[in-house]
Amino acid sequence: MIRITRSGVYYRSGAFLSEEEGRTAGLPAPAQAREGTMAYGILKAHNTLDTMDRLAIRFDAMASHDITYVGIIQTARASGLTEFPLPYVLTNCHNSLCAVGGTINEDDHVFGLSAAKKYGGEFVPAHQAVIHSYMRERYAAPGKMILGSDSHTRYGAYGTMAIGEGGPELARQLLRKTYDIAYPKVIGIHLTGAPRPGVGPQDVALAIIGATFREGVVKNAVMEFFGPGVGSLSMDYRSGIDVMTTETACLSSVWSTDETTRAHLTALGRGEEFKAQAPADGAWYDGLLEVDLSTVEPMIALPFHPSNAYTIREFKANARELLRQVEADAAEQLGIKGAAPLTDKLVNGQFRVDQGVIAGCSGGTYQNLVRAAQILKGSAIGPDEFWLSCYPGSMPINLELTRQGYIADLMAAGASIRSCFCGPCFGAGDVPANGAFSIRHSTRNFPNREGSKPGEGQISYVALMDARSIAATARNGGVLTGADELPDCPADQKDESWSYDDSAYRSRVYFGVGKAKPETELVYGPNIADWPEQIPLPENLLLTAAAAIYDPVTTTDELIPSGETSSYRSNPLRLSEFALSRKDPQYVPRAKAILAEERKRRAGEATDALMGRDPKTTGLGSFVMALKPGDGSAREQAASCQRVLGGCANLCAEFATKRYRSNVVNWGMLPFIAEDVKDWNIQPGDQLYLPGIRVALERGEESIQAVLIQNGAERPVTLKLPGITQEEREIILAGCLINYYAK
Repeated sequence: MIRITRSGVYYRSGAFLSEEEGRTAGLPAPAQAREGTMAYGILKAHNTLDTMDRLAIRFDAMASHDITYVGIIQTARASGLTEFPLPYVLTNCHNSLCAVGGTINEDDHVFGLSAAKKYGGEFVPAHQAVIHSYMRERYAAPGKMILGSDSHTRYGAYGTMAIGEGGPELARQLLRKTYDIAYPKVIGIHLTGAPRPGVGPQDVALAIIGATFREGVVKNAVMEFFGPGVGSLSMDYRSGIDVMTTETACLSSVWSTDETTRAHLTALGRGEEFKAQAPADGAWYDGLLEVDLSTVEPMIALPFHPSNAYTIREFKANARELLRQVEADAAEQLGIKGAAPLTDKLVNGQFRVDQGVIAGCSGGTYQNLVRAAQILKGSAIGPDEFWLSCYPGSMPINLELTRQGYIADLMAAGASIRSCFCGPCFGAGDVPANGAFSIRHSTRNFPNREGSKPGEGQISYVALMDARSIAATARNGGVLTGADELPDCPADQKDESWSYDDSAYRSRVYFGVGKAKPETELVYGPNIADWPEQIPLPENLLLTAAAAIYDPVTTTDELIPSGETSSYRSNPLRLSEFALSRKDPQYVPRAKAILAEERKRRAGEATDALMGRDPKTTGLGSFVMALKPGDGSAREQAASCQRVLGGCANLCAEFATKRYRSNVVNWGMLPFIAEDVKDWNIQPGDQLYLPGIRVALERGEESIQAVLIQNGAERPVTLKLPGITQEEREIILAGCLINYYAK
């Protein structure tokens, strides 16, 4: 189904050659041949430096939703923001349920509108569009680069390189700074064949994620899609695959463009933005995935990660064993003991699920919901436990589905039609019952992502599937069914275009790009607070472990939970109370206790926590040890909450994503690596003493000599700061990005 080549290859005349074969054929060296990739051309066009080994990127546009834009604008304001220097879209698709947290969600929406007016931005009111659906429709086009404060910022199907990052990186763009990275690896994704009836984009995406994530095949790389298989796919289908590339841990993605792309952009009223885009003959790739679309089967990604992927056929054949593994994972990761066995949902050899959801940037496309409606037409979901909800990705999609009668077909079958809202993707909508099993065409199935509260003994499960198989399951009354099992499953067409009507946007969206009104007053609700002041890095540091996490991967949802806690995203101190709350409930009180001693030190009061060290030169702080932190969301709060509580460092074997490491640095924390840290057996309360840490950073050292203190015993250890740039050092020395720009 998927063939992986980990070594570099040339792409020539539709075939792939090894480096040696390429030399024999007279092809240029890889360093030159890489210029033939689509990614190289786009990066070069947006790079402000003369070299391509290091990149300083300026983007064409940016987008944020209502969990992130308040913090970004507050950060930029504290650093001198006067107006938005590029198109900046503020959507309201995450915290749209204004009953959660009282008035504070709508207070933030009002702030966002006032900011769009003051600084010259585009404001999309709640329930109008999912952030990525809107950006596809309005901004994505071949050759562009877009930055978003959401990890699923992916518009590669349009020929756009889009990147999801933490809020500070967007604040940098607002301050006319650049996005600085080393030139990334580019991995070729060569598509051949065409999908079979019943196989949707989520199936293709889960197959790719399952093949790549665990071994880091495309981690921090650009995934470049091309090949004859691209031509067999509609734009909706391509986007459905593309948006899920985030779950491979890649940096970005880009696709070749063709007449399907041109026709779609023309339908959106932006046909003049089309340009042909394809790899040059002889282009060099740092690795290769070959995907025969005709071999992909309907898939299911079991809890608790999109890479935990199996064909539905395999799952059914091994359901009891696989479900027991999910139960074991739940007990280990969530601490839930004695939960009702999932195997009880096996009835007469059939697995019964409780809920279906088709939603968001991956599920709520026109084509996905048309297929679901066609599969369900004339059927009834039934009055038992199973229920289905459908969320169109935007009002134009919703409008066309309504005009064509597909919404009526879904409603007549018993599906609940919801607004354009991301909530089910991160636990703010359609929370299943305790012990329930939900199948979703959405982006993630991390622990707690569905909204349960394991700390209160709750647990529910999410598996990812394609809209087609979810609809087939709904038609079968909740019995898990692959869409290819239906005798009449409709096939997807490459030219499945739809009539685009943006009248809903023209009636409600504030279009203020380039029309700043500096006299506008920002509207602050009572929950919107400034960032607490942070101090520069002291000469020495004595850090105490406030949490130690030995899971193979720690997600940002575990570092700061999503769902209703996100209502407090505009109040840094209040939000920090939830840090690691579902992973280590004692983290916050431990960190606060250390911070209290640090505050005594700053005030000149005596503290025994320094253990005799000079209070004028030695600062106190906390750190989090996790083997591989930062998979998942781009939300900066995963790092900023630690900083607000006195965090000074993360210590890990490796960072799961570049974006989380960037958040750590931008909030003034040291991103330490120690590959053998698991063997150190660090526990909460253990300490790291970092003598001369400030001087070491100023000198540009990447190896930091420290002292590990455990149970009164001391031993020297070496901490690494691989690849840390001069600017990153200066940010940490200043205490955080805000301080750095204030200087």
